[in-house]
Amino acid sequence: MVPQNEGYDFTEQIPVRQIPTNTYKLRVAEEEIRGNIDGLEAMKQAIYKILATQRYEYSIYDWNYGIELKDLIGKPKSYVIPEVKKRICEALLEDDRVQEVTDFDFTSEGNCLTVFFVVKTIFGEILAEKGVEF
Repeated sequence: MVPQNEGYDFTEQIPVRQIPTNTYKLRVAEEEIRGNIDGLEAMKQAIYKILATQRYEYSIYDWNYGIELKDLIGKPKSYVIPEVKKRICEALLEDDRVQEVTDFDFTSEGNCLTVFFVVKTIFGEILAEKGVEF
């Protein structure tokens, strides 16, 4: 027997609820701040965590979480720079609070590349950086 529509309009849109960004504050280095953070501060922490997590390496995370950087070791700088830019964008844009990643600036010393960029989020803009070995 096939269920019948009993007065319910299946074309009605289901509202999508934005999950709050309220989260525990991470202790990074010797920082003593404890408690919860929300909004822009939580977003800064989310960016830090995404870019510090190697994608596919931890079963606790979804395969869309994190960034792939290990395979860039040993590659020429001319390959690494555009690839890092692409991978940072891909990793951060998986978070629906991130709207755009722009204004990339690269500096290198030896086999270390430092990338500075702006992350535009629903809470505001964040200046971020990521160090990469190649």
